[in-house]
Amino acid sequence: METININAIGLEVTTARSLAGSLNTLLANFQLYYQNLRGLHWNIQGKNFFELHSKFEELYTGANDRVDEIAERILTLGEQPLHTFSDYIEASEIKQGKNIVDDQSSVELVRNNLAILLKIERQILSQAGDAEDEGTAALISELISEQEKTVWMLNAWLN
Repeated sequence: METININAIGLEVTTARSLAGSLNTLLANFQLYYQNLRGLHWNIQGKNFFELHSKFEELYTGANDRVDEIAERILTLGEQPLHTFSDYIEASEIKQGKNIVDDQSSVELVRNNLAILLKIERQILSQAGDAEDEGTAALISELISEQEKTVWMLNAWLN
């Protein structure tokens, strides 16, 4: 008879490890998204400076909170979150936005970063559903809902 190893929150250990791996990928991408927002906040120029400077601060503050929530979920699953910049860069599909100072390019970068996050989150949501991991599913569902609204707003601004 095969023994199934269950973790502290009642999930099969191998399944939890796989979910944590996917969450680490999301964490790495969120860290690059966060850093891109910081750079945009600091470096934005032009007639939309005041509007976008404030918006990017709002977004990076929210992203910072989400980074913490994702890392804590990984720990809850019994695994270790990535925590070095080299790991983030290696694991991230989002690339560093460097020397972007104009409004159009800045908003497009944020929108494109969110599209990558949403793609990863939808994969995790499916994986969490299959694993009956309501905690991860709830976290990811909330992220998706919030980011879809932000994408809608960014698209409205771009149009």
